[in-house]
Amino acid sequence: MADDAQKQRLFWGCWLALITTAFGFISRMLLISDWSAEFNLDPAQAGRLAGIGIWPFALSIIVFSLFIDRIGYKTAMVVSFLGYMAWSGMAVGAYFVSAGGQGDPDLGFKLLYWGSLILGLSNGTVEAYINPVVATMFNKEKTKWLNILHAGWPGGLVLGGLITIGLGMLPESVVGPDGVPWWIKIAIIAPPALIFFLMLAPLKFPVQERVASGVSYREMLAEFGVLGAAIVGFLVTLQLMDFFSDGGVNPLTVTAKYAFIGIGVAIVVTFGLYTQSLGNKLLFVLALIMMPLATTELGTDAWISTLMEGIADDAGFHPALVLIYTSAIMMVLRFFAGSIVHVVSPIGLLIIGSLLAIGGLYSLSFTSTAVMIFVAATLYAIGKSFFWPTMLGVAAEQTPKGGALTLNALGGIGMLAVGTLGLPYIGTLKAAKEIEAVAQRDDLLAVIPAMSADGVAAVLDDKRVYEVIPYQAIDEEKLAAALVGAPEGEADALSDEIAAVRTASNQGALASMCIFPAVMLAAYALLGLYFKSRGGYQAQHIGEAVPAGAEA
Repeated sequence: MADDAQKQRLFWGCWLALITTAFGFISRMLLISDWSAEFNLDPAQAGRLAGIGIWPFALSIIVFSLFIDRIGYKTAMVVSFLGYMAWSGMAVGAYFVSAGGQGDPDLGFKLLYWGSLILGLSNGTVEAYINPVVATMFNKEKTKWLNILHAGWPGGLVLGGLITIGLGMLPESVVGPDGVPWWIKIAIIAPPALIFFLMLAPLKFPVQERVASGVSYREMLAEFGVLGAAIVGFLVTLQLMDFFSDGGVNPLTVTAKYAFIGIGVAIVVTFGLYTQSLGNKLLFVLALIMMPLATTELGTDAWISTLMEGIADDAGFHPALVLIYTSAIMMVLRFFAGSIVHVVSPIGLLIIGSLLAIGGLYSLSFTSTAVMIFVAATLYAIGKSFFWPTMLGVAAEQTPKGGALTLNALGGIGMLAVGTLGLPYIGTLKAAKEIEAVAQRDDLLAVIPAMSADGVAAVLDDKRVYEVIPYQAIDEEKLAAALVGAPEGEADALSDEIAAVRTASNQGALASMCIFPAVMLAAYALLGLYFKSRGGYQAQHIGEAVPAGAEA
């Protein structure tokens, strides 16, 4: 009984820690538009700010997983808590330093940027310990309990989102004409962080299943192997290039590019020399699928409030309610994952989810009434509900010798991919839709001398993301300069009209994002055939359930 009570306290403490990560995610995502205005960011730059809170998530998951069995899960828990406190302090400081752009916005942005990096590292540290803890305690029902655990993520999105929106809706008589300052919306992460710390600090954590079963550290690394290291090396190289080029603002020298490529190659070679293993090929395939999966789920969640802004305003509701609504559906469905996987295999569940996600995203790209928006959002929500935890469950069930590393590395690769490529790429899709929409408004362009001849091309700027994604975006300074030449008294009206056209175009970017779940659908269909050829999907086991107890 004591063991069961210990398991339940540990589980719900881990669940609350995941809610905290969701608080950090949604509070930042709902403020991206505010920060874009305050710090003068274009869509791809805003995506980069969103990404800095996500790709460090991936690095800390993977790096911590290499030695978390040695330092202990409780140490990782303490590190994550301290990180949340640091993020809260830096983000609040950024607000007061920037003072709405009237103080020192450059320093304010730096505090926000670097604080977001610390937040991402803290979120990854949480994932690094909660996944192996739960997979170890419930090692005969991993997919079920990992789905229930990851109900904490949408649960946190719902709760954090409603709090953030509620703060923004407080009457002027209570909060004044400027509304609730954004530092308060950031600080909501502190209470759940403190609660999970107080809840977990007195408890003992289990020895990981891989360790308890006597599988060596080298065998664990061999499951990941050269193939897994190659994916990580590639993504890390891209992120380093972006980081040291300041988002492409300061192009890297050829020497610097080769140096970063060398770091990526070194990761692969070092891993290969030590493990002398290509790695588990199934895990490699799962890792590749995790990249479009993470972009479908987290990338869309990060951008959807912005993408739905125009149509939501027209329909009379807050755009973030779409994210909150889909998250509520996810939370409920994940609690019932155990019953579902008894009827449909994990791979079958992922196939169905991909189909629904495609239908939902495509429908969201053109629906115009509130009712139909939420009908489309329902399809999308059901589709994405089981993606992340079911993939972790498949990895845990098919590669148990990989221990904490293979379980967490899969999530880490997904987070790294969405932070380095997914979020900025969605930003480029948004920028492209804005250009397309403005270019079609001949009536606007014709009355602006600077744009009457060359059209929207007169205010475009050529840019690159991560040295690999070229894109064009409307340059705000060029646009402002062009509007100066507009007929007297019409500049402000034209500026407002162009802004409205750009906002209304955002929804269409969702159709382009269907490519991600479409790729997943094809991959899961092939995996379904693979498992069918082997007699059907069966979980692999290396030991019995490990009771919660003292850490090694």
